[in-house]
This record gives sequence, C-alpha cells and structure tokens, in this order.
Amino acid sequence: MSLRSVLVFFISLTYVRIANKRIFGQQSAFDIVLGIMYGSIMSRAITGTSPFFPTLAAGLVLVLLHRILASVAFRFGHGHGVSNFIKGKTAALVKDGKLLKEEMRAHSITENDIVETMRAQGGPLDINKIETACLERSGKISIIYKEDK
Repeated sequence: MSLRSVLVFFISLTYVRIANKRIFGQQSAFDIVLGIMYGSIMSRAITGTSPFFPTLAAGLVLVLLHRILASVAFRFGHGHGVSNFIKGKTAALVKDGKLLKEEMRAHSITENDIVETMRAQGGPLDINKIETACLERSGKISIIYKEDK
C-alpha cells in the first residue's frame, strides 16, 4: 500500500500538470466536483479497492474531461448558456445601494451575509454606499463601492 501511495502521488502530480493550474483552484462547482471525484477515484488505486491501472485511467479521463470542458466554456465565453452551465454565473445582489431581494432569496443570501463581507473587506458598513455587490461563481460575495464625488 505504501508503494502504491508513492506511485499514485507521482502519477497524480503528472496528471495535474497535464490539466492546468486552476484544476484544483475550486473557483466554481465545476472545479469542486472534479476535486471530489478525482480524490475518490485515486484513493481507490492506493487502497486497492479497484484495479490499479483502470483506476489510474479513470483519473486521467476526469482530468482530461475537466480540461476539455474548461476549453469549451472559454470558447463560448461569458454569458453563454454552455459556459454558464459548466462554470456557473454571477448574480447581482445589490445595485446602486438597493438590495435585490428576489436574487438574494434565490441564492439564500441574507443582508447579514452582505454586511459580513463589507466588514471583511474593510469597507463602509452602509449598504447605500454599494454600487454593486455580486455573488460570484465561487460562492464569494464581491462588493464595489460607489465613488465619493
């Protein structure tokens, strides 16, 4: 099992190099799903619960599938249905200081979640000073404040 662990480590490292740098960046559900599935499959090669070489092949297939789908999402670009399905899309939560309640409800985001992000970013704690707040594909909330005039 120790020998299999060492082999799977170096093979996995090679697979990650074949993929790309953001494969485990967990920027979207797309990346998270791959990470969970990849870890599960490769662990089977270590523990011997599945045949060694077919399991390694399955891991490579997942990595290549991720790369192909990422390329498809890049090709179709922002706002296209295919790209949105693969990587998700950003949702506006606040616009010009006004809470977008329907969008917040659709994503289970509370006003407290937005205020928490404001505190974490060190910005003013006044929602009226927000130009735009968005729920990003990664699940994080980003805030752009209005410029003082």
